[in-house]
Amino acid sequence: MSELADRLQADLVAAMKEHDELTRSTLRMAIASIKNEQVAGKQARQLEQAEVLTLLNREVAKRRDSAEAYTAGNRPELAERELAEIEVLQRYLPAALTDEELDELVAAEVAAAATQLGEKPSMKQMGLVIKAVNAKVAGRAEGAKVAAKVKAALG
Repeated sequence: MSELADRLQADLVAAMKEHDELTRSTLRMAIASIKNEQVAGKQARQLEQAEVLTLLNREVAKRRDSAEAYTAGNRPELAERELAEIEVLQRYLPAALTDEELDELVAAEVAAAATQLGEKPSMKQMGLVIKAVNAKVAGRAEGAKVAAKVKAALG
């Protein structure tokens, strides 16, 4: 297992000893998600650190969506639970990039693509630029935010 997955497991044991129900249930869900991903596909495999970060980011996004739905459905107690789970998961994620840092990364990748193509990339090359930015972002920014920044830079 990756270092992060090992840390999740160790923190789960600590949460169980401390009778911290929120952390325990959240970490169990995260570990189950990791194990499901490990056995998905034709052959079981070990996940890399970046893959575990991607999974945790996906779980945070799910909870954010659920919290919004619960808030819209006038269920604040359930929305609070989802937001508390997000806080638990974010302990294991790297600090998010600021808008300025993300803008700099996007500008650098657009410039690199322009050098490679010999001209400024168009919307047709947007996917290539997004892929390059996402590789450098490594889970520190949401995919939708990256896509929006790249689209604005190319548009």
